[in-house]
Amino acid sequence: MKATPLTIPEVVLIEPQVFGDDRGFFFECFNQAKFESAIGRQVQFVQDNHSRSSKNVLRGLHYQIQQPQGKLVRVVLGAVFDVAVDIRRSSPTFGQYCGVELSAENKRMLWVPEGFAHGFVVLSDTADFLYKTTDYWYPAYERCLRWDDPSLVIDWQISTPPLVSAKDAQGKTLHEAQCFL
Repeated sequence: MKATPLTIPEVVLIEPQVFGDDRGFFFECFNQAKFESAIGRQVQFVQDNHSRSSKNVLRGLHYQIQQPQGKLVRVVLGAVFDVAVDIRRSSPTFGQYCGVELSAENKRMLWVPEGFAHGFVVLSDTADFLYKTTDYWYPAYERCLRWDDPSLVIDWQISTPPLVSAKDAQGKTLHEAQCFL
């Protein structure tokens, strides 16, 4: 596997080695030892999640203020533009984001560590999005940044306003949000 730190070095793009021929392909989508070596720390995943969304649906930017979750995300059908925003006030990259396209075709994965808000927008007709988390989902601790916060200046790679849930539409700006220290 190839691991590439992004503009925020703790966020790591993972590209598996894919073996393909005229019959199809095979790749190891997760190996604990290789993954931990790639990100430089030990991680224990406790939950796997799967969401399906239609074109132009935007989910996020989500995080848990307590019991924070690290996430290893990937797409197995379709394509998304995936975004991680650093919301650690003590970080030199506080308020910055990095984003990458993840798709069934490119088979890339993204490691989004604790301390980041996370979201994605669907670029294809449909997308199936899978992710592993380092902690359980606790609705009482869930928070949301506004996807269109002008201070973040996120280029979502879309030309029309996205479809967002009522809950996500109520997200806070970075200035208003509870953030990590």
